[in-house]
Amino acid sequence: MGIVLILSLAGCGAIRDSRANPLNWFGRSSDAPTRAVVAANDPRPLVTVTELRIAPSAGGAIIEARGLPPVQGWWGADLVPVESGEAGTLAYEFRAVPSPAARRVGPPQGRELVVAAFASDARLAGVRTIRVDGAGGARVARR
Repeated sequence: MGIVLILSLAGCGAIRDSRANPLNWFGRSSDAPTRAVVAANDPRPLVTVTELRIAPSAGGAIIEARGLPPVQGWWGADLVPVESGEAGTLAYEFRAVPSPAARRVGPPQGRELVVAAFASDARLAGVRTIRVDGAGGARVARR
């Protein structure tokens, strides 16, 4: 009985640190230069991406991005899927509708936008990098 318990606990460390554990799928995001490709048929401007998080979820992962538009009042924000042009990369663009009227710049906390998209396990099969492009740069999370 004691040997079974010891072996099962020893195996937990291996699983905890392995790529099979969904909590280890993607690390912290990092800055990356923006790609030249533009999303087709979406007139909304890009928003500056300030943060990217990948959270494991039942049946896949939730891709959450935070962005900072130049002024207050931007709305209708989305992560728009785009072709990455790179094998093993799932790519999005952070886009939003600008305010229809002139607005104050305001503090960053009053301008921040948060968007999310769900990617199924099937969609994530073979994906090593998730990239979100925005105005002036991109954020990338890698496995």
